[in-house]
Amino acid sequence: MSIGFTFSACSLFYSILLTTVFFSKKRLATLENKIYGVMIIANLIGIILALSSYFFIGVNDTLPITNAIVSKSLIVYYLVYMVTFTAYIYVISNKVSFDNISKKDITIAKIFGVISVIILFLILVLPLYYHNENNVIFSYGPSANVMYVVSGIAIFLWLIMMIKNYKEIKSKKYLPIFSFISIGTVVMIIQKLNPGVLLMTSMETFVTFLMYFTIENPDIKLIAELNLAKTQAEKANNAKTDFLSNMSHEIRTPLNAITGFAEALKDEKDLPERARDDVNDILMASESLLEIVNGVLDISKIEANKLEIINNNYNPYKMFNDLTTLTKVRIGEKPIELIVKIDETIPKVLYGDHTRVKQVILNILTNAAKYTKEGHIIFKVDSLIKGDICRLIVSVEDTGIGIKRDKIDKLFDKFERLDEDHNTTIEGTGLGLAITKKLVQLMHGQLVVQSVYGKGSKFTVSIDQKIAPSDVKLEDTIEVSREELTKDEDIIGKSVLVVDDNKLNIKVATRLLEEYGITVDSCESGALCLEKVKSIKYDLIFMDDMMPRMSGTETFHKLKEDPNFNTPVVVLTANAISGMEEKYLSEGFDSYLSKPIERKALDNIINKYLNNE
Repeated sequence: MSIGFTFSACSLFYSILLTTVFFSKKRLATLENKIYGVMIIANLIGIILALSSYFFIGVNDTLPITNAIVSKSLIVYYLVYMVTFTAYIYVISNKVSFDNISKKDITIAKIFGVISVIILFLILVLPLYYHNENNVIFSYGPSANVMYVVSGIAIFLWLIMMIKNYKEIKSKKYLPIFSFISIGTVVMIIQKLNPGVLLMTSMETFVTFLMYFTIENPDIKLIAELNLAKTQAEKANNAKTDFLSNMSHEIRTPLNAITGFAEALKDEKDLPERARDDVNDILMASESLLEIVNGVLDISKIEANKLEIINNNYNPYKMFNDLTTLTKVRIGEKPIELIVKIDETIPKVLYGDHTRVKQVILNILTNAAKYTKEGHIIFKVDSLIKGDICRLIVSVEDTGIGIKRDKIDKLFDKFERLDEDHNTTIEGTGLGLAITKKLVQLMHGQLVVQSVYGKGSKFTVSIDQKIAPSDVKLEDTIEVSREELTKDEDIIGKSVLVVDDNKLNIKVATRLLEEYGITVDSCESGALCLEKVKSIKYDLIFMDDMMPRMSGTETFHKLKEDPNFNTPVVVLTANAISGMEEKYLSEGFDSYLSKPIERKALDNIINKYLNNE
């Protein structure tokens, strides 16, 4: 038994194993993967032909026709493998894929195909002789010589492609080329010196096997592709979040002016009634726009897994009262009775993210107000206390349009609106309930929907909140009317500095603050703020954060470097994404006020920092 036969027999085992493993795994549908799959199949067939040639040449006198077919087929296999391998090298060298095949690539492929057909014709037409003496078996002749020439030309082409892509030669994708050139050259020299040692097919099996463990392993490629897709998705999500954050700031800035001037006009005593109605409409439209902006930001934060649950102690009864007030505003003049039933056994202080709990309930109440034309809305809150956990069970039942059974599953999809064809006059983006569901899941709660189309719906939410220790006392916010504040002698004449790079925002803040009898000064940069504070003692500073050259946060930290500086600083910013208030307070700011400015929030700030009582 010759060395060549032994190597071919071993190669057959490895080739079968490789073929089974490769084609049994999930693979990427890339061009280089497809070519590699052809190489594996061709190599398996080549080994079978090599082993068959040993057998048939050994019985040459008995089966001459079969022997000729097998031997010629083996030479054809060498051509197929070399052509396929060359195509593979071209694809990885030029980074060709199914999506970016150029006219140049197609032209080269056609020329390559024509040349391959000509070579194939020569191999089949030219004679091939056989040697079988003293157990040394091999074929030779013009047909075999053509294949030697083709192999040399192929190696030359590979070298050209390597030189052309010399910067990427260190890539492991070129390891099979180095192996084929180095080992293949040695094998060809050995076979030329000793034709009986047929190792070419075994060498090709080794190269094919090596490729699997370096560049064509489906597991490695899938993981690489998944990691790449994950990285690209994260970049896209971050880019989207950054874009939406910037857009939020840009939208809130002019919205602050619209709302601020509208609020100021609303308080004008000599404003005609018709104009007052128009101002109220402007304020309502501004609130709707602000809700849309907040909804888009929330859904983007949720999708990017950047929305955090921030827990604090809070008064649930105050939250329920606020929700009742807001719902009455949303109902407006519609003939709807709002029935409120709050469980009086709920603890006075709970620990949780009351902002998100409030948002969930408000979204459901707002949805009920939108889709109910008349009748009633029942806002009911029950509780179930177990240990230090209070389970809030909130239900909102309405006599609205109801939901079709086949639409309930789509109810919480983004941008999905109920019976849109019949409710074109109802405002909204369809994000509210999608956000609600995500928030409930983040807080490990449950949301159940019951509905009868044409009669009404009932949404029930259960969320667990911790019960704060009995010694925890909340600081009650003293509600003071604006009339009282504007007449308060402790406030009148106080000096306030507004720092903002936007002149319109300064104008809005000045207009609102002057109503309290406050002396307002302003500047348009952090550097000017530092200069003013050196010479003037202010009672309160409103500081915008997103300013060029020196941000509000940087300006604030520079102010704090002076040990004698003790003026309260309120960050006044359009950066109103969830978690921003906590971020700014952790930076050391005394308080946080978002744009557009809410008059009630401004009242509380003025009362807290400028009222000496």
